Amino acid sequence: MLYNFLTPYAQDVILFNLFNYQTFRTGGAILTALVICFLIGPRFIRWLKRKQKNGQPIRTDGPESHLAKAGTPTMGGLMILISAGVSTLLWADLSNLYVWIVLGVVFAFGAIGFADDYAKLTRQSHKGIPGNLRLVLEFGVAFAAVMAYLYVQRWEYGTGLALPFVKDFLLPLGLFMIPFAMLVIVGSSNAVNLTDGLDGLAIVPVMIAAMSFGLIAYLVGRTDYSAYLGIHHVAGAGELAIICGALIGAGMGFLWYNAPPAAVFMGDTGSLSMGAGLGTIAVIVKHEIVLAIIGGLFVLETVSVIVQVASFKLTGKRVFAMAPLHHHFEKKGWSEPTVVIRFWIIAVILALVGLSTLKLR
Repeated sequence: MLYNFLTPYAQDVILFNLFNYQTFRTGGAILTALVICFLIGPRFIRWLKRKQKNGQPIRTDGPESHLAKAGTPTMGGLMILISAGVSTLLWADLSNLYVWIVLGVVFAFGAIGFADDYAKLTRQSHKGIPGNLRLVLEFGVAFAAVMAYLYVQRWEYGTGLALPFVKDFLLPLGLFMIPFAMLVIVGSSNAVNLTDGLDGLAIVPVMIAAMSFGLIAYLVGRTDYSAYLGIHHVAGAGELAIICGALIGAGMGFLWYNAPPAAVFMGDTGSLSMGAGLGTIAVIVKHEIVLAIIGGLFVLETVSVIVQVASFKLTGKRVFAMAPLHHHFEKKGWSEPTVVIRFWIIAVILALVGLSTLKLR
């Protein structure tokens, strides 16, 4: 909004020229989202406590230490959505269709997560809306987002899959790109959701991934940097760095209240929306496979659940003490802060590996 209103007067007021720089607006988006989250946080948490008398339902079959968290309110993801949404609208170029595609996905998945959280609260159960219904809604939103992306992007280019470490090559997927991109968006959303099980565990890797993809979006959106690095240029994609910045700022603000012991949980409202946003950005900037590297922690958590379920159904035995993976280490005697911090370290390492693919081609 500020970009659209102020840049036409940049020649008359030199200060307004700053809004032509995506780096400046990304920094502005980070600070704005952070300040908004700090301002609304205390009152919002008190409001959630009044509305949610018993807080988020705690699984009785989980680690015993989690029983002490009973009464903690959920749906804190609304703080993230409000902060990041307002910040993006203030600092992004609102004529850029990619911005609206990502925002649409984030808020649509946020609405699905909100419905899931609400169902859990009203039933006082860790089971929300039916899984099949949730997947249908998620894939429906993802389909609309992918079709909108292909409308903006040239078909031949938009349906090509870029491969890490390979220069000047796109694997032509054709129509198969549609289900593949949908799977990336829905898979990323649910992977972050599965990771969200300990105080601060999911939000920091999300911020790390958002920081990484903010850089990727900026580089991909510029012809000079993309040509130098040998990565595929996507015109207009640099504007997504502002959304990534807003997610980072909102994430930092939320972490202030989610740090152990958490005053609020993000719930599915936050985890589904942020994961879907990252997946959509990865599709647009043509770094879907790199998302699996940078977000490798989310992949590990998801795989642990798949392996656990498959093993139990096929053999009647469990591979892990408990899934997702973070609960396995809790059952093995690791304290919650130990699990969280070590998983953060893994997320940083994987992000560095993923970013290295930008140059190693």
